[in-house]
Amino acid sequence: MYAWGVAVAALFTSIAAQSQSEFAAGKPSVQVLHIESAPLQKGKSATVTMSFRVAKGFHINSNHPNSEVLIPTAVKLDAPTDLSLGNVQFPEGEQVSFAFAPDEKLSVYTGDFIVQATARTIGEIRAGSYRVHGELKYQACDNSACYPPKSMPIAFDIKVGNPPPKPHHNPAQSPNAHN
Repeated sequence: MYAWGVAVAALFTSIAAQSQSEFAAGKPSVQVLHIESAPLQKGKSATVTMSFRVAKGFHINSNHPNSEVLIPTAVKLDAPTDLSLGNVQFPEGEQVSFAFAPDEKLSVYTGDFIVQATARTIGEIRAGSYRVHGELKYQACDNSACYPPKSMPIAFDIKVGNPPPKPHHNPAQSPNAHN
């Protein structure tokens, strides 16, 4: 079991290092900046905020590109049992025209962008930390070419807690109770 844990940690470190080196080398890539999940209580929902950065000099199509032939950016999340992740919200794309099509505006993301999703508990989930795996799918382009579509793995933890105890009210007492 320990060896498997070390292998998984090495894999995530390798993926992160590769992403960092591609990003630093000016290759068409997207970097995960931060993923944050508000604490989730049983029977409630919480927002997951995923922050990404497109490498300088590149853009990726928005989640709703202006043409059906363009590949939209997408996030796919695989929730563990008794958790639901949905209502994925992308920002509006920036409307930009490029030299290769100066009369056409494309809906793209450049620089930093944030994607949000809603996490909910289902059924009798236990309090604890739950690992969510997923991927960001995108196609990066520069001012002269588009590159093959990529899928970047993402992973984060959602902490589930018990709901706070209900307030306890003492029943009203008779004014003559202590006579």
